[in-house]
Amino acid sequence: MGYYSYQNGLIYRHLNQEGGWDDHLHRCREYILNTVDYFKPENITVLGSGWLLDLPLTELIERSIKITLVDIVHPNEVLTQAGSFSNIEIKEDDVTGGLISEVWSKTRNYNFLRKMKDISGIRVPLYKPDYDPGLVISLNILTQLENLPVEFMKKKSSVGEDQYLAFRKEVQTKHIEFLKSHRSVLITDIQEIQKTNDGRTVVIPTLRTDIPEGASKEEWTWDFDLKTSDYYNSRSIMKILAQTFGK
Repeated sequence: MGYYSYQNGLIYRHLNQEGGWDDHLHRCREYILNTVDYFKPENITVLGSGWLLDLPLTELIERSIKITLVDIVHPNEVLTQAGSFSNIEIKEDDVTGGLISEVWSKTRNYNFLRKMKDISGIRVPLYKPDYDPGLVISLNILTQLENLPVEFMKKKSSVGEDQYLAFRKEVQTKHIEFLKSHRSVLITDIQEIQKTNDGRTVVIPTLRTDIPEGASKEEWTWDFDLKTSDYYNSRSIMKILAQTFGK
């Protein structure tokens, strides 16, 4: 369903930015460290750990905290790096609680000649880890959880955009529901601002659910395409929200 390609594309895009993401990554790390120093957890679970670009891993290791890194796919470089530390555990898991398997099983037999007419029967589960996650960190994944499943379903179905919007909202709502049941940190984009080469600005909401007030809150912008190539006729700026749940 494209998870390996997505992950590889992300690191290449980061490298192409030549430091253009540094401010965003620094803000992510600082917010996480401030929250960790406030709660002083014994263990942390990072959902969507990816390439560890936005996670202050060295500082967390120095605090002698047990760290669980969870993602659907872990880069080999991360496996090698994390494997040298006794307080880091790697889990390969679907943080949507099984939605990837659900989408695959319900849609894989459809094709361009025989398309699915309704996706409302696809169940969106709640993530339920079989261990105590401690402080949960949802790291720049909230609005990405539904993207690849939706892209896959669009190849297999012919439903209207309203069904996809409802699906996106439910996926995000379930993720927020899980975070609210734990002490947690949410860092996510909530809006994409596209600036075209001819001077136009297009605002695209990426957050499709409601986020309740938390213990602390910060917002900033992420120049996603600061070093964009002339090949593209627009560049994206992401509006970012960082928020903590729990007391």
